[in-house]
Amino acid sequence: MFLKELSDLPGVSGAETKVRNFLQEKLLEMGIKSFTDSLGNLFAVKEGKEKGKSTELMISAHMDEVGLMIASVEKSGHLRFYKVGGVDEKSLISKPVRVGAEGVYGVIGSKAIHLQKKGEREKPLEVNNLYIDIGAKNKEEAEKAVKLGDYVTFATEAENWGGIFKGKALDNRVGCAALLELLSKEFETGFTAVFTAQEEVGMRGARVAAYRINPRGALVIETTAAADFADVKDYSEGTTLGKGPAITMQDESFIAHPFILERLIEAAEKEKRPYQFHRYLGNFTDGGAFSSSRGGVMTGVISTPCRYIHTPASLINLDDFRHLVEIAGSFIRSIGEKGLDYNE
Repeated sequence: MFLKELSDLPGVSGAETKVRNFLQEKLLEMGIKSFTDSLGNLFAVKEGKEKGKSTELMISAHMDEVGLMIASVEKSGHLRFYKVGGVDEKSLISKPVRVGAEGVYGVIGSKAIHLQKKGEREKPLEVNNLYIDIGAKNKEEAEKAVKLGDYVTFATEAENWGGIFKGKALDNRVGCAALLELLSKEFETGFTAVFTAQEEVGMRGARVAAYRINPRGALVIETTAAADFADVKDYSEGTTLGKGPAITMQDESFIAHPFILERLIEAAEKEKRPYQFHRYLGNFTDGGAFSSSRGGVMTGVISTPCRYIHTPASLINLDDFRHLVEIAGSFIRSIGEKGLDYNE
């Protein structure tokens, strides 16, 4: 599945090189040709038995993860930082991180609690009240190890807990792993796989990729927030671990095309795989960029539910992942059988 390898790799938005190189290596082992563009998207053409139709269907997953970027170095040697993407600030304090290309270890810190005033203790710590401590004695020593603009990733080691998988960057290395699985299978119809860059900062890679390929239909493989927590009484708008992948009806960036939505549901029921609907509207995906590219692309999104998304450590149910791969595979086969013709 390559989930552990993908989760452990650093790949904050705009710095996906190590993830892209890993994926290219795996594609080469499969005998699949790939190419990149100037934004860092990775394209792979999966030929089917029907030659020449691989550009009609596009399957995608984004490579990048949320993270941090060094903004300044204090006289004390502590590092101030920006957020890159929608990092959950509440989860940052005391977390170990790795900084820059060399992966310098550090810890996210703040003023000690016994030095905080009462009002400070009652408020969540914001980014401007946090810093990264790499153990430097002063600014000069810190600047020998890191520089402004260095990316910061969470130092979380991925682990399989017997059906539950824990790791960082599961949004969306889980999707990348699923897309690799699909590329290893044989289908009657071909498709173009795209591992997109910079999704977490505004679907930037997806806009370029969709314009370049200009497909008729697109399926986005994602990871989405689960809300099945003990202190959440009503999580009907979220998703639940263990109940299968989530098929999106609508989010902030797009409304699922009825043709693709219907095919996904048919695929799940044909394979007798569990699925659920993703109804939470407060997010965006590459589906928004694909659906509005050029003259419009019929687009759908299927996701693996994930607890604690956009934090240093997230959880997925591996059965949900496996069901997603089978449903997506059945969806691809249905395109080979019925085509992409849609009559409103």
